Amino acid sequence: MTSVPASGIVVRRPTDHVVEVVLDRPEALNALSGALCEQLTGVLLEIALDNTVRAVVVSSSNDRAFCVGADLKERAGFDDEQLLAQRPVIRGLFGSLLALPMPAIAAVSGFALGGGLELALSCDLIVAEASAVFGLTEVTVGLIPGGGGTQLLTRRIGAGRAADLILTGRKVESHEAFRLGIVDRIAAGWPVRELAIELAGTIAENSPLAVRHAKHALRAGFGTPLSEGLEIEDAAWRAAAVSADRREGISAFTQKRPPQWSGR
Repeated sequence: MTSVPASGIVVRRPTDHVVEVVLDRPEALNALSGALCEQLTGVLLEIALDNTVRAVVVSSSNDRAFCVGADLKERAGFDDEQLLAQRPVIRGLFGSLLALPMPAIAAVSGFALGGGLELALSCDLIVAEASAVFGLTEVTVGLIPGGGGTQLLTRRIGAGRAADLILTGRKVESHEAFRLGIVDRIAAGWPVRELAIELAGTIAENSPLAVRHAKHALRAGFGTPLSEGLEIEDAAWRAAAVSADRREGISAFTQKRPPQWSGR
């Protein structure tokens, strides 16, 4: 099932429980114009409310670029007031991706620069082609990362390594990105979108309720004191423990059959 909700985005349903959101603005290497940001935000908000979706893949329709960040050609015509007026639109996009209750996987081919890397960092997992290139290059054009990059990259790879990349604006290829901890898996010998969809399918085979609670515990507990993080985990565990999915999971295990998840 494929639909095109707006120019620049294609939404596919490769399986019953996996949605692929494809950035499809190849002429601009998927640069994030204001219109594209608003369209993508709307798509993500709809997905967040769809209880049949268990995992999301964010990908590109072309191999040249996942996303090269903000549309600088559009911004070249902005005055300061217009630039600042666009800020809530940008924050709304990254906030809607971070807020997805189900796991999101970035499938990166080509360039993931500036806001493009921040889109990937806003996902739970990043898979990449071996030739992909990553960078938070904002300081080279007089800005700083503004889609969560200073915070999300630091949480992924540590303060020193994040400072190295952000303050120099340098780019790294997939294997260095993997070594640094930016990339979780590298697609070797097969298309990155297929790898991401297979990974999403593996996640979707598990209890959707348990996966959502696990994601919440991972996100909410990160950076908190251990004692607070353990309380967050305990609350998530308790919610899963009294669920219909937990009862179904145990029943399916003892009966040696595939579970039929209700998500309740």
